[in-house]
Amino acid sequence: MPNVMEKQEAHRLVDQMPQNSTWDDLMHEIYVREAIENGLADSKAGRTRDVKEVRAKYVLPA
Repeated sequence: MPNVMEKQEAHRLVDQMPQNSTWDDLMHEIYVREAIENGLADSKAGRTRDVKEVRAKYVLPA
């Protein structure tokens, strides 16, 4: 289920950005925040993997 956006949090995010921010800057900030929130939700729900397991899948043996 997608995270519900709270308007107050969206306003706070925009207010923290520099005056000369672009729409792309805002989209990046939203993307990063969503990724972090999704990761925290996965962690709380136990949907994580050990770092060694992930590295073993992607790192070639020496």
